[in-house]
Amino acid sequence: MHRYVKKLSVFLIDTFLLFGLASCDSIKSVNSNVTVGKVIEEFKAAGLEAEQPSDLPEKEFGNTRKEAKRILVTALGEDSGGRIFKFKNKEDLEQAKKYYDDLGNGNQMLFSHTYAKGNFLLQMNGDMEDAQFKKYKEVMDKVIKQVKESAFISQKI
Repeated sequence: MHRYVKKLSVFLIDTFLLFGLASCDSIKSVNSNVTVGKVIEEFKAAGLEAEQPSDLPEKEFGNTRKEAKRILVTALGEDSGGRIFKFKNKEDLEQAKKYYDDLGNGNQMLFSHTYAKGNFLLQMNGDMEDAQFKKYKEVMDKVIKQVKESAFISQKI
């Protein structure tokens, strides 16, 4: 009888571990479905400017990012706006954010707003008002949060 209980315990533990790992993988794969394009669409849907999305040259963190787009915000000037990156991992994202933050710390003329969520980095022209930048951050939070919640819900079903 003791042997049976031991085997059953090992089986149950293995089963829980397997389901736990499977759910982590599903959440990760659902999060990877969020794209830079989706974030830009949501900016526009919220009434925020994100015009003429264009691909960034490879020299702008090309070997560390998955995706990147430049967007224009005409309210800031003819050729002003920002960038949205999706990085392969958190470390690369943090390095890119530090790069932009350090530029602004070294020279006020090079200041830009930066915000990281998940593996995404938003970098916007420093001429943008803080209150306006906050609206972009809120949209990013909503898009990435919705994806995480939908992953959680699909795991519960």
